[in-house]
Amino acid sequence: MRVAFISDIHGNIHALTAVKRFLSDNIVNQVVVVGDLVGYGASPGPVIDFVKREGWLTGLGSSDMRVAIDLGDRNDRKGVADQVLAWTKKMLTPEQMDFLRRLPPGGRITTPVGRVRFFHGSPHDPEQRLDLMANERDLETLAESLGARVVVIGGSHVPFTRTIGETTFLDPGSVGLTLNHEPGADVAIVDCVGRKPKVSLHKVTYDFASSAFDIMAWNLPPVIADVIKTGRMG
Repeated sequence: MRVAFISDIHGNIHALTAVKRFLSDNIVNQVVVVGDLVGYGASPGPVIDFVKREGWLTGLGSSDMRVAIDLGDRNDRKGVADQVLAWTKKMLTPEQMDFLRRLPPGGRITTPVGRVRFFHGSPHDPEQRLDLMANERDLETLAESLGARVVVIGGSHVPFTRTIGETTFLDPGSVGLTLNHEPGADVAIVDCVGRKPKVSLHKVTYDFASSAFDIMAWNLPPVIADVIKTGRMG
């Protein structure tokens, strides 16, 4: 059993389309989206429609939640992400907003090597970042409470994997706005066979110049275009 994990698509349809082509050549049994379909990128609606059409198992991300759910007045948040999220709300149809609202905070998959749990930030809060560099005992306790052999989270935009005891922790990185200093779309594939899961991290090339152009065409913050083209912030 092979499962592909992707996260943080962030409205980048060019990157998502390239990932679909990549997965057509690297056949997997299931694709899981670990949240953040929207935010930053210029094509939030097409990304939602794409994921919905593919029927991929999808969890709620922090950007998805802030767009689709009324969290009250948040005057303390005035950054680039918040500018784009306000724009995104105006761009989505009621059906697309409803799709985001209906996303669960996470999910689980039963595989031959054991249970896989996935969520964007923490098991119950997409905005609460789980630190995969935390001390081993804390992560062991988390794995025990989840009853999971593989724990997948998103949000950092940097691919990362770490094995502690019998549990593999994984952040697949970002499809639409990677931050590991190399432009492209991040994909993680987990082979759930044998005694231990095997993780492979992939960087998928795509037309990031077109994604950056879309940012500028919609008058979105130009720093986003720079990140798309370089894979780094600043």
